[in-house]
Amino acid sequence: MKIDWGALAGVVGVSLGVTVVVIVMFSLGLAAWDRAGHGEPAPDVPRGRPQKVAAATAVLCFAASLTVAAYGIDLIIPG
Repeated sequence: MKIDWGALAGVVGVSLGVTVVVIVMFSLGLAAWDRAGHGEPAPDVPRGRPQKVAAATAVLCFAASLTVAAYGIDLIIPG
Protein backbone atom coordinates (compact mmCIF):
# COMPACT_ATOMS: atom_id res chain seq x y z
CA MET A 1 0.00 0.00 0.00
CA LYS A 2 1.39 3.35 -1.05
CA ILE A 3 0.25 6.72 0.34
CA ASP A 4 0.01 9.71 -1.99
CA TRP A 5 1.38 12.33 0.41
CA GLY A 6 0.70 15.19 -1.99
CA ALA A 7 -2.99 14.37 -2.19
CA LEU A 8 -3.17 13.90 1.59
CA ALA A 9 -1.53 17.28 2.14
CA GLY A 10 -3.98 18.85 -0.31
CA VAL A 11 -6.97 17.41 1.55
CA VAL A 12 -5.59 18.60 4.90
CA GLY A 13 -4.92 22.07 3.48
CA VAL A 14 -8.38 22.44 1.99
CA SER A 15 -10.01 21.12 5.17
CA LEU A 16 -8.11 23.58 7.35
CA GLY A 17 -8.89 26.44 4.98
CA VAL A 18 -12.61 25.70 4.90
CA THR A 19 -12.66 25.32 8.67
CA VAL A 20 -11.05 28.72 9.15
CA VAL A 21 -13.45 30.33 6.67
CA VAL A 22 -16.50 28.85 8.41
CA ILE A 23 -15.27 29.97 11.84
CA VAL A 24 -14.60 33.49 10.57
CA MET A 25 -18.01 33.68 8.85
CA PHE A 26 -19.81 32.51 11.99
CA SER A 27 -17.84 34.97 14.13
CA LEU A 28 -18.69 37.82 11.77
CA GLY A 29 -22.33 36.74 11.95
CA LEU A 30 -22.23 36.90 15.75
CA ALA A 31 -20.63 40.34 15.66
CA ALA A 32 -23.20 41.61 13.17
CA TRP A 33 -26.05 40.08 15.19
CA ASP A 34 -24.83 41.91 18.28
CA ARG A 35 -24.45 45.16 16.35
CA ALA A 36 -28.01 44.77 15.08
CA GLY A 37 -29.19 44.79 18.68
CA HIS A 38 -30.49 41.23 18.92
CA GLY A 39 -28.38 40.39 21.98
CA GLU A 40 -29.43 42.88 24.64
CA PRO A 41 -30.67 45.98 22.88
CA ALA A 42 -30.09 49.31 24.54
CA PRO A 43 -33.39 51.14 25.03
CA ASP A 44 -32.01 54.51 23.90
CA VAL A 45 -30.56 53.35 20.56
CA PRO A 46 -32.94 54.04 17.67
CA ARG A 47 -33.37 51.31 15.09
CA GLY A 48 -32.51 52.34 11.58
CA ARG A 49 -30.82 51.31 8.39
CA PRO A 50 -27.44 50.33 9.94
CA GLN A 51 -29.17 47.86 12.26
CA LYS A 52 -31.12 46.35 9.37
CA VAL A 53 -27.94 45.98 7.31
CA ALA A 54 -26.20 44.37 10.29
CA ALA A 55 -29.11 41.95 10.76
CA ALA A 56 -29.06 41.02 7.06
CA THR A 57 -25.29 40.52 7.19
CA ALA A 58 -25.66 38.27 10.24
CA VAL A 59 -28.30 36.17 8.51
CA LEU A 60 -26.13 35.80 5.40
CA CYS A 61 -23.10 34.78 7.47
CA PHE A 62 -25.13 32.21 9.40
CA ALA A 63 -26.66 30.89 6.18
CA ALA A 64 -23.22 30.52 4.59
CA SER A 65 -21.93 28.63 7.64
CA LEU A 66 -24.98 26.39 7.65
CA THR A 67 -24.64 25.71 3.93
CA VAL A 68 -21.01 24.62 4.27
CA ALA A 69 -21.84 22.42 7.27
CA ALA A 70 -24.79 20.82 5.45
CA TYR A 71 -22.62 20.17 2.39
CA GLY A 72 -19.98 18.52 4.58
CA ILE A 73 -22.60 16.29 6.17
CA ASP A 74 -23.94 15.44 2.73
CA LEU A 75 -20.44 14.37 1.67
CA ILE A 76 -20.02 12.19 4.75
CA ILE A 77 -23.45 10.53 4.75
CA PRO A 78 -24.23 8.85 1.43
CA GLY A 79 -27.68 9.66 0.25
